[in-house]
Amino acid sequence: MARLQSIHVAKATRLPMRGVETAEVEAGKGIVGDRYHGTKHRHVTVQSAESLREAATAYGAEVAADLTRRNLTVDEGVVPREPGARIRVGPVLLEVVRVAAPCKLLDDTIGRGAQEALRCRAGSVCRVLEGGTITVGDEVEL
Repeated sequence: MARLQSIHVAKATRLPMRGVETAEVEAGKGIVGDRYHGTKHRHVTVQSAESLREAATAYGAEVAADLTRRNLTVDEGVVPREPGARIRVGPVLLEVVRVAAPCKLLDDTIGRGAQEALRCRAGSVCRVLEGGTITVGDEVEL
């Protein structure tokens, strides 16, 4: 069973992500205290540590989870990319909206070439169907 490896939030778009152990996730809104809380469809982003390891191989250096600008990192497995796919993180139910495309900002924060290394490895954008409190270590059903 996959587990939630890390939770990252940022209060605004260009602010650094900060790791938290626990987060409140609201249905139809997202993670309380995150920059996307309350947006229409982009509530939570999810990535896999496996994909980060693949990106690190392509990039030639470690790709830290907090620098990818994704909210949740799962320790193993492949994050679904198909719209409508479901992901359960502890009590929270997410629905995939679309693939999370890596942005140019990654070349600025991680280093030149990071955006390309993360292409097809950057996880998924999800909406929250069922809210609750999530904690690092929670079981994840992909």
